Amino acid sequence: MKIAILDDYQDCIRQLDCFSLLEGHQVKVFTNSARGLGQLSIRLATFDALILIGDHTPVSRQLINKLPNLKFLAYIGGSVPPIDTAAAAERGIVVKICDNDPVAAAELTWALILAAQRRIVDYAGHLRAGAWQTSSLNPERNTVGATLRGKTLGIWGYGRVGQLVAAYGRAFGMRVVVWGSAAGMASATRDGFANAASRSAFLKQADVVSLHLRLSETTRARITASDLATMKNTALLVNTSHAALIAPGALHAALAHGRPGAAALDVLDEAPLASDASLLSMENVLATPHIGFITKENHESNLHQAFQALVDFATWHASGRLPETPPG
Repeated sequence: MKIAILDDYQDCIRQLDCFSLLEGHQVKVFTNSARGLGQLSIRLATFDALILIGDHTPVSRQLINKLPNLKFLAYIGGSVPPIDTAAAAERGIVVKICDNDPVAAAELTWALILAAQRRIVDYAGHLRAGAWQTSSLNPERNTVGATLRGKTLGIWGYGRVGQLVAAYGRAFGMRVVVWGSAAGMASATRDGFANAASRSAFLKQADVVSLHLRLSETTRARITASDLATMKNTALLVNTSHAALIAPGALHAALAHGRPGAAALDVLDEAPLASDASLLSMENVLATPHIGFITKENHESNLHQAFQALVDFATWHASGRLPETPPG
């Protein structure tokens, strides 16, 4: 089969042990993104299978209709698959959604919290430039870091990642407060964590707010400008889930006005994000390039699932047999 692996920006997929599963197939790894329906349809028209790394390339109904050879789609990543599954089903295209281990995203979330609270990136950058114990060249921003013990960690969304981050917070001596769905808050209570009395009370008391909501039509733009304005001017907002959870433009404006005081982000409005993006010029923003789910262990696990399902499908397809449920 002719296979395209999309958005492998670091060109690391070919170095994985599981890549050998695709031996004998024609594989093209794309290390940059194509923009727009026209570019994507030209790039992908000849492929039988697509492996999506993250949600950078939406596979819409319009794109599916322009890919006559497409028979198989696989997705790995930490968010909602960017695939029109209804359109794929109508075409008989097999879709494999790989089970993602939440540990990688939870660990990155905690790394961002620690780095932001202790100003690690700022200190390290200025040290390389010859400035000793300097977190900013701006005297007003040249402040020391903060410890976590005794502070309040707010977890908005108590799913698999949120549960791990809450446990890390407890291990660091933080008071953990949860806000989210009734089911999530009930689960948090069983785990010994406090529930906030209201959304406003949750945001007002938290020193760190970490977002762990799944993106859907009901959660899109769930966090509003008013919500952000409710937070402390010393608070840190952490988002490793999805940029679209926050209303468009609200975070930039809120950070400019100092509530919350800082943000640590692994998910951004565009991917890849332009180097001159205004958010990256803000000293109170720590940003990473959507690497929450990207570790060697996670890639080996997720892509082994995807590649094995694809190999099974190729074998089934070549045999001409028609089982009740195709592989994938």
